[in-house]
Amino acid sequence: MYERLLTDELAAGETGAFLVWGDPALYDSTLGILAEVEARGAVSFAVEVVPGISSVSALAARHHIPLNQVGRPLHITPGRRLPDVCANDDGDIVVMLDAGEAFTQFEADDVWIYWGAYLGTPDELLVAGPVHEVADRIRQLRSEARARHGWIMDTYLLRIVDTDVEDGGE
Repeated sequence: MYERLLTDELAAGETGAFLVWGDPALYDSTLGILAEVEARGAVSFAVEVVPGISSVSALAARHHIPLNQVGRPLHITPGRRLPDVCANDDGDIVVMLDAGEAFTQFEADDVWIYWGAYLGTPDELLVAGPVHEVADRIRQLRSEARARHGWIMDTYLLRIVDTDVEDGGE
């Protein structure tokens, strides 16, 4: 389809664009598809990627938090790999593409989630708190949003926190 659009819809010298919603540098397949089209040789074109604000950056900004804690690593993973990352990790974890709601496996008081959907849009949804306290709310919001929009684009950060600091301390 991409090849057809490039050959059939653009005249010589015209410029086309693909508006991609998501994080092309993290998980989008558009750049890979365009590389495959170019490798086929039927059409020649130049690719320019105009960076935007990633959903990961938007998530941190909307929750007013940094992505990592001082001196600790940050990992970005799809939801299906979360168990593997947790088994070998000592840092904060950004999870994307989590259709299976892998966050629900956490029950400890000190594991917090900073969740967001449709970040940067009028439909934006945000939830933060200990996973065991907010997981049901997130599941409900995901279900309602998917029913309303027909899809969901969400991401979240998991972090082990000092609960005295997050709750305001003593």
